[in-house]
Amino acid sequence: MRRLMCIAFLVAVSAGSVRADGIVREMTSLAVTLPSGGQAKLEAMIVRPDRPGRFPLVVMVHGTPRDAGKRRSMSPAPYIGPAEFFATRGYAVVAIMRRGFGHSDGPYAEVITGPCNDRDYLRAATTSADDVLGTVAALRGEPWVDPSRIVLLGQSTGGLAVSAAAATNPSGVIGILNFAGGRGSDAPDHVCSEDRLVSDFGVLGQSARIPALWLYSENDHFFSPDLAHRMFEAYRRAGAPAQLVMLPPIGTDGHFALTIAPSEVVWPPVETFLTLLHLPVDKVMELPPMALLAQPPGLTAACVAGFGNYVAARTDAKAFAINPEGHCGWIFSASSPDEAKRVAMSECAKRGANCALYAVGQSLAAQ
Repeated sequence: MRRLMCIAFLVAVSAGSVRADGIVREMTSLAVTLPSGGQAKLEAMIVRPDRPGRFPLVVMVHGTPRDAGKRRSMSPAPYIGPAEFFATRGYAVVAIMRRGFGHSDGPYAEVITGPCNDRDYLRAATTSADDVLGTVAALRGEPWVDPSRIVLLGQSTGGLAVSAAAATNPSGVIGILNFAGGRGSDAPDHVCSEDRLVSDFGVLGQSARIPALWLYSENDHFFSPDLAHRMFEAYRRAGAPAQLVMLPPIGTDGHFALTIAPSEVVWPPVETFLTLLHLPVDKVMELPPMALLAQPPGLTAACVAGFGNYVAARTDAKAFAINPEGHCGWIFSASSPDEAKRVAMSECAKRGANCALYAVGQSLAAQ
């Protein structure tokens, strides 16, 4: 495995935002140094308590859309909910966008070689791990980070990325949270080169010695429960200390459990894991409750499920549009509320005419 060798630094591109609830929320540009010696600026979101002190650090790493054209429209915004969960328990959280995603520098560096029946996932995993390790190095010296208590959290391809980072056993990283990690899902319930993906996790497990918790859902349509068990067993049998928790079905696709699942479903096993690492789990502050939005009448079954996911997403960069026939379009991973409005209307228009915005952020849209 390649290791990060040089020091990186943080460059804020906007002033920190502090709400009355005592949490700092800040969008930044994080300059990381890569193994080649070059630098890249990564879009990042910081969420942390607004008080002095050094906090355990959680680095959050995103997934990859099946549609390559959506990479640049991605944002750390969907992770505000889980980030606030940690912040209310006394953690500092930094959610990054890897190279080629969102407003991070490019080009896209995680190109996978080989046909669908013979994919090389290790190269992409190691490349994405470079961004994760660069982030850790960049943040070690921040006055609000405890460099001896770092947790890497990855969702989907981010789960593979943090597993690859764990294989280098970086100093100060004491835990790995892998939410639905993997790679190669090119369509619902289909993964290219499943056997190769399993064996590549085994390779990573040969050197990883950081405790890891894997969480997958029974209705994950990217990586099925059977594949999750196979990847986990390959990783664990290779020597990596890890445990697997299968979550119940969540929404229309449990692959997105990290951002859409109710807290009482996802967080109990996470809290148990954090306790084993001697990390805090008790709340040190309370957030205001989520807005209770009435479900619009006459929605299709798919839109009913989508609206439930929409309401559960703790972000302002989301929107939900409907038409008179009950069809809809929504997004809860936009880079801004205006972008969310545009995407929701566009998605709704694909399914029917006369669409209108029903909700934006935590509020009903002006009628």
